[in-house]
Amino acid sequence: MSEQISALRQRMIDDMTIRNMSPLTQKAYVRAVKNFSKHFGKSPDQLTFEHVRDYRLHLGSRGLGVQAINQNMCALRFFYGTTLGKAAVSEQIPLGRRPDALPPVLARDEVERFLKAVSDLEFRTAFVTIYAAGLRVSEAVALTIKDIDSARMVIHVRSGKGRKDRYVMLSEQLLGILRAYWRCTRPQHFLFPGPDPARPITVRSLQRACRLAAETAGLDKMVTVHTLRHSFATHLLEQGVDIRVIQDLLGHRHVDSTARYARVAVNTIRQVKSPLDALNIGKPPPA
Repeated sequence: MSEQISALRQRMIDDMTIRNMSPLTQKAYVRAVKNFSKHFGKSPDQLTFEHVRDYRLHLGSRGLGVQAINQNMCALRFFYGTTLGKAAVSEQIPLGRRPDALPPVLARDEVERFLKAVSDLEFRTAFVTIYAAGLRVSEAVALTIKDIDSARMVIHVRSGKGRKDRYVMLSEQLLGILRAYWRCTRPQHFLFPGPDPARPITVRSLQRACRLAAETAGLDKMVTVHTLRHSFATHLLEQGVDIRVIQDLLGHRHVDSTARYARVAVNTIRQVKSPLDALNIGKPPPA
């Protein structure tokens, strides 16, 4: 059975490679199918939709969130629909409805407090870059010296989500910060190298530094590195930047993903006049 599983795994990897799926997605999908197979102690091609259904309930009983469960189900959809060619089974696998929660956003003064609370120069510069350009943390750690184009005042983001390249603006203040950082650290290739200069700083180390900075700054919100990206988009919207421009800067495929920031753009919401203000109903009677 191990040879059969190995052959299936290789076929699935080949199917994902043909479709140019990212290495992270491939790794997550292979792990999901492996865990599914291990749970029942059988080769995955011997398992049916009923097994998928039971496994989904099992993941929920373990306390996994909707997003984590959906990732597992997407992997199984791909495995059954593409690798096994069982489209009928794949189409039966449902995805859970994700809660439409508002993204956490920092006010401008909170962003300042957060950045000032980061004592390490490399971490602080990375966080400033993420906020200034609206980058995903994976995009920030992958930046190289050559990606900073001071002649055209843009940053080249390579192979972002969906393996898409894009340009984002390079602000004058960020350029000055990056030049001062370079003079102190002299990175050779990656803008934010790890202990081994041939490799970038890890996402996990940035996440740890983010939690520490949030605590130091006294921020009681659930602040993650991605919160800086949310704040970037919201603050641009409050400045009156067109939502389609923000969509391109964030690298969103659909404008619906960008439109949700309109729900947390507090300064913009405050400027909307309530229809009550157009009525003449007089003052309330004294209590």
